[in-house]
Amino acid sequence: GGQPRNVQPFSDEDASIETMSHCSGFSDPASFTEDGPEVDEEATQEDLEYKLKGFIDLTLDKSAKTRQTALESLKNAFSSKILYEFIMERRMTLTDSIERCIKKGKSDEQCAAAGLACLLCVQMGSGIESEEIFKTLGPVLKKIVCDGTASIQARQACATCLGICCFIVTDDITELYSTMECLENIFTKAYQRDRDTNGVPSTHNTVLHVSALLAWTLLLTICPMNEVKKKIEMHLHKLPSLLSCDDLNMRIAAGETLALLFELARETDADFFYEDMDLLTEKLRALATDGNKHRAKVDKRKQRSVFRDVLRAVEERDFPTEMVKFGPERMYIDCWVKKQTYETFKEILGSGMQYHLQSNDFLRNVFELGPPVMLDAATLKTMKISRFERHLYNSAAFKARTKARSKCRDKRADVGEFF
Repeated sequence: GGQPRNVQPFSDEDASIETMSHCSGFSDPASFTEDGPEVDEEATQEDLEYKLKGFIDLTLDKSAKTRQTALESLKNAFSSKILYEFIMERRMTLTDSIERCIKKGKSDEQCAAAGLACLLCVQMGSGIESEEIFKTLGPVLKKIVCDGTASIQARQACATCLGICCFIVTDDITELYSTMECLENIFTKAYQRDRDTNGVPSTHNTVLHVSALLAWTLLLTICPMNEVKKKIEMHLHKLPSLLSCDDLNMRIAAGETLALLFELARETDADFFYEDMDLLTEKLRALATDGNKHRAKVDKRKQRSVFRDVLRAVEERDFPTEMVKFGPERMYIDCWVKKQTYETFKEILGSGMQYHLQSNDFLRNVFELGPPVMLDAATLKTMKISRFERHLYNSAAFKARTKARSKCRDKRADVGEFF
């Protein structure tokens, strides 16, 4: 008995279950190549596209939770697979959905929509279609970034999105400068060390300042040299003030930006001279050997590691080359410009970064990797190791690592903490 319940055709719980069941494999690209029986790739692709169409429809749902879940599901798919043809047919629908969610959604929904906008442009690459997307979303993103009443998390996500999308699509130099100016208006407020009514330094906006600074730095790497010189003259004497910030992420962002500015300055002028070099290197050295007991050990280790590299870059013009492996290929990161670009895209692609480095034409062009390497089935089979072999290798590596760490711990057993 009793009154019948009104049941929605697709509830929030259903959306969550759908997402978990359909997108659990998206988080790790390796899951697509696990050992297993042969599957019909065409049928699998059709099944994936059918689910993605459902998620696109759900971005218009009345429930905010359902919309956010759909946005997150699309983000997982876009970061883990190349879906150019599928997106090309629906780019305007996706753009409209993202615009609506950023304009009308609350903080979490706006963050998810901004993240999806980044991945949409990464999938489309640099072209007319991406320019159309940015013409629609650019003004909306700028409005949120500059809106003091919007949540800090939403403004932070939109600042990052604005920088990445502009980096990907903008051929218009005027739009590039306009976007950089918008970001400058945000992070330069950190120079004044904003204070609240009690005169205490405010850290409320620090996360926003960090994101705006990193997005601005990314765009600086594609500016013409004459503009780079202007920006260096404008900011190189002010950025060191951020090294004293209480926030670790701000200190690191400022340090890495300084290293990149010095690298660009020396490219434009081999005899580049910085007047306050002694004072700057003294600050950097203090951060590279920081022993402040009030800071967490993890934070101190991270800070020392970063600022040792920054100090070497500023003082000795040196960069510690890093190697990134993806599939059968290798990429060497041998300068701060390349490092900044790689870290930015790694942040938005997550575990899908390696997959996109292998298959995404735009990213391969950015890092000068050439066209994607085409491997036949026989070559892939010889490269692939079985699960059992992988298990044995991991077990051996774990044992070796444990032994090495045990020896290291034994040596340090009676040694006090110096820093």
